[in-house]
Amino acid sequence: MQLTGEYHIPAPRDRVWAMLNDADVLRACIPGCDSLEEDGPDAFKAKVTTKIGPVKASFNGAVTLSNMNPPESYTITGEGKGGVAGFARGGADIKLVEDGDGTILTYTADAQVGGKLAQLGGRLIDSTARKMADQFFGKFTEMAGGEKPAEAGAVKEEGALTAALHKAEEVAADAVHTAEEAVSEAAHQVADAAHKAEEGLEREAAAGTLGGPFVWGLLVLAAIIIFYLIFN
Repeated sequence: MQLTGEYHIPAPRDRVWAMLNDADVLRACIPGCDSLEEDGPDAFKAKVTTKIGPVKASFNGAVTLSNMNPPESYTITGEGKGGVAGFARGGADIKLVEDGDGTILTYTADAQVGGKLAQLGGRLIDSTARKMADQFFGKFTEMAGGEKPAEAGAVKEEGALTAALHKAEEVAADAVHTAEEAVSEAAHQVADAAHKAEEGLEREAAAGTLGGPFVWGLLVLAAIIIFYLIFN
């Protein structure tokens, strides 16, 4: 998954650079960030809780900064592990360009996900990542002294229709997940009932109350046919 973005920050480049290296600022801006602490020079450890479709998990991760060229650019890389939900890892190149009294921030990011997250589909993951990026830079812009932007630089606000589409995707993913669980439970219950019925028929047949082995065999065959019709 690759993402690119451009944002106008209403603050001098030196201030934007300092904020991008401030753990308190980053903690306040990252959606779902439970904690973010310095863990050595140009390194942080973080815990973030997020929800992508039906999957919600807390990720523990490490973030490092490299290729430092203050106050113009750096590379940020990180990896988070979310237990059974899976993992996410990736990096981004950040560039700052002076624009009058403000700053143009651009980024190019590349990320990978695994586990349950990888089963959700690239479109849902991509839309969620873009939404989180807009939330981050919207908050970052506010903290830099500007109003929350209606659109973030060259990355336009997706608008009501696209936002509704994202919400519909999340609702659909939740519905599919719920339906899968319901089908799985129903199949388990039917299989369990069929197994108990077979045991009962075997006992009755053994006792001769069902007319002997021939009638017992017909009943078992009927049960198998009914079970097949239910699931086909």
